Amino acid sequence: MDLVWAVIGGILMLAGIIGCLLPLIPGPPLSFSGLLLLQLRETAPFTSKFLMIWAVIVITITVMDYLVPIYGTKRFGGTKYGLWGCTIGLIAGFWFGPIGIIAGPFLGALLGEWLGNRNSDQALKAAIGSFVGFLVGTVIKLIASGVMTYYFIVSFI
Repeated sequence: MDLVWAVIGGILMLAGIIGCLLPLIPGPPLSFSGLLLLQLRETAPFTSKFLMIWAVIVITITVMDYLVPIYGTKRFGGTKYGLWGCTIGLIAGFWFGPIGIIAGPFLGALLGEWLGNRNSDQALKAAIGSFVGFLVGTVIKLIASGVMTYYFIVSFI
């Protein structure tokens, strides 16, 4: 049965890493679920304190993931149009591979600001803010999911 938990946990870890890049999949919570599944093994690899700390980290990151792009957009003078454009651009960009994932949020925010009747300079500044906020959130999620994946792998050694 340990093998079953390990395989399902590994799938959750992989889904967590992918979820860090896709806006509709909760990356860190999926990775954390993989850690929790390992507790079902005959010998639980993690302490309760370890899991509680990671639960707080994952909840904090999940909440911040919604706030950081908003902060970045507003800090650079953006509007809700830029934020929505950033999100839609990310989803559309996913279909164009790694370049689309990087360029999509920026172009989406730029287009969103233009649709919100902003001039080119304001739209560009807001698009940069949305993009920076998106990148910061993505990097934080990738780091957290990467560290959880590390603990997942090390628990088998």
